[in-house]
Amino acid sequence: MSDDDEFTPKLGRGRSREKTYLNRVLKGIAREGGRQLARKGRRFTGSRIGRGSGVGRVLRARDSHAAFRARRVIVQARIVRLKGRGFRSAQRHLRYIQRDGVTRDGAPGALYDKDNDKADGRAFIGRAEGDRHQFRFIVSAEDGAEYQDLKPMIRRLMERMEEDLRTKLDWVAADHYNTGHPHSHIVVRGKDDTGRDLIIAREYIAHGMRERAAEIVSLDLGPRSDFEVQGALRNEMEQERFTSIDRDLLRTADADGMVAATGRDAFRQTLRAGRLKKLERLGLAHEIAPGRWQLSSDMRATLQLMGERGDIIKTMHRELARENQERAAPAKNWSAASRRTVSPTNCASAAM
Repeated sequence: MSDDDEFTPKLGRGRSREKTYLNRVLKGIAREGGRQLARKGRRFTGSRIGRGSGVGRVLRARDSHAAFRARRVIVQARIVRLKGRGFRSAQRHLRYIQRDGVTRDGAPGALYDKDNDKADGRAFIGRAEGDRHQFRFIVSAEDGAEYQDLKPMIRRLMERMEEDLRTKLDWVAADHYNTGHPHSHIVVRGKDDTGRDLIIAREYIAHGMRERAAEIVSLDLGPRSDFEVQGALRNEMEQERFTSIDRDLLRTADADGMVAATGRDAFRQTLRAGRLKKLERLGLAHEIAPGRWQLSSDMRATLQLMGERGDIIKTMHRELARENQERAAPAKNWSAASRRTVSPTNCASAAM
């Protein structure tokens, strides 16, 4: 080997070819005007802030078919700030959930907590004075009528929440049986067991709590049979609200809202075809070719408004019947007309 063939290697900082290539791609996107798009994908949303974020993501990622087999539970959540008029609102809310006529025998609702069947509402409000916020939940199991008493189920749910959130919770609840679906109102203080503000992750509020409640109801009543699942799905075909069949239609629709009536089996195809016919009568779908349908762009929002409107109508009629008042003719006409109205503007005005 001659002296000309000799060389001294200089070791420098290692470079990842994959990372270098990725940087070149991102720079190319930015040059073509895609800088905002690239940033948008990494935009901070705050969804993982708070207790229970990991649990909420895990529960959300469960097998989607398990939702049909499990006992379904609806959880409505609201976070209320207590500064200013919010504290008076908290007092009124406790009085509201203890109002007359909500138990099986028409008696006033009774507050309870983890250890007592008769909780002290004034003491709870007193402890909440100075809190920044509070949580209000409504838990309604589809098969809640099977429970003679909802207290054990709610207490177990709150215990699971304490385990998931890794803190003790200060809460009171009241059970209502004055609707077709028995439900429970739960009020939770916005403080953890150390006295700091309690922050619950959005994933847990949106998914985790509902999944925990469904677990408990499924353990108590057993999983739904094929007959029960099919019966519930058949009932959804004619309902004027947003249903699981609608969610499946939107999931399989293309970017233009085009969807096929065919399903992965005969039963699913019957459900989809029947639901599309119902949506057509509501003005929310149009058959453009045999088996090919165009969904309205505002289908979800309209059906959700119709569901809310239906709840309002049922509540009004129930309260009038409870007070032995006759329904006025305009109320009847408004109710009948509202069932035929499907546009978002009219639905919103009806809901008001």
